[in-house]
Amino acid sequence: MKYIILVPDGMPGEPLEDLNGRTCLEAADVPNMNSIAMRGIVGTAKNVPKGMTPASDVANLSILGYNPEIYYCGRGPLEAANLGIELDDNQVAFRFNTVTIAGNRMEDYSAGHIRTEETKILVDLLNRELGSERYKFLAGCSYRNVLIVTCASKKEADALNKLECHAPHDILDKDITKYMPKNQELADLMMQSAKILGGNDVNKVRVDLNENPANMIWLWGQGKKPNMPKFEEAYGVTGAIISAVDLLKGLGRILGLDVINVPGATGYYDTNYEGKADAAIEALREKDLVYVHVEAPDEAGHNGDIRAKITAIENFDKKIVGRVLEAFKDRTDYRILVIPDHPTPISKRTHTSDVVPFTLAGNGINPDEVTVFTETSAKAGSIEIKHGHELMRRFISK
Repeated sequence: MKYIILVPDGMPGEPLEDLNGRTCLEAADVPNMNSIAMRGIVGTAKNVPKGMTPASDVANLSILGYNPEIYYCGRGPLEAANLGIELDDNQVAFRFNTVTIAGNRMEDYSAGHIRTEETKILVDLLNRELGSERYKFLAGCSYRNVLIVTCASKKEADALNKLECHAPHDILDKDITKYMPKNQELADLMMQSAKILGGNDVNKVRVDLNENPANMIWLWGQGKKPNMPKFEEAYGVTGAIISAVDLLKGLGRILGLDVINVPGATGYYDTNYEGKADAAIEALREKDLVYVHVEAPDEAGHNGDIRAKITAIENFDKKIVGRVLEAFKDRTDYRILVIPDHPTPISKRTHTSDVVPFTLAGNGINPDEVTVFTETSAKAGSIEIKHGHELMRRFISK
């Protein structure tokens, strides 16, 4: 049996006046996801447990079948794992964005989706100016990077791990002074980064090109060394993961999944959809399960861009879902699941912890009466998963 999980990050939303009361998913042309709904079942899943932040690490842990209330370790350690870093007990990994600050206002959480090559130059500069045995800056993909803090003791590391930090995409257009970490050392580090990065040649060129400068770092998503059982040990199947995002790739490495890097996978609107689909199809020649994550709908939600979100959803449907279905059209030995991790409504421009719709079809799945895939139809579907991590066990059950 082959198992295919397709994750359109942040796809669900809320009704919009500009769309005559429809969501972006309802407004999009998605014949392939509707085809899965028609041939299978539709339902809802609660991927973010009550009281937890609706972050991508929490929600994707759930989809992969790991209870976030037990295994959540923060975003930083997952992204560090993808960069080949295994944390010690006295180390804390922070995610840091290169952001654009205007005055004291969070103008852009991604510095205009800065190019990875530019970020590497800035991170090298940070290491020269601020790096030490205590602080190590690591360049990731685009605006997504990692800071490793080596503490004097496990007690100090535990205290840093419990620090309240705010995701930059949650404070767009807000006064950053109200959201700085309540740790003077880290707050000073962030402010020092602004002095170092602001006048750098990379940013001067970006400004000349009318692109947002990466004029500060923003620390958040910290965590300590993760402890999770391997996916094959937990579920008895081999697997691979395909994503442009360090968070997902790092999670895959920790779980023992093969991490497949696809050329042209950017984590943005221009990602290589077809390449991801083809890589998934190829991976299933040897692996039992493949997990394909696409960031584009989530980025459009954060940007508040209705047209871009609809386009991203349609691209996902045509170039990922459609391509995979075409490859398996003459086969019966598979199951396919389409499930977003969390909603990213256009009106809110950030994640919410609401339930997400999912649709599942394939071998041994008896269709229900729902024939379209939307947020509304899912709530009328045949199944409600109150704890999102429990869906994986049902998905791969014999």
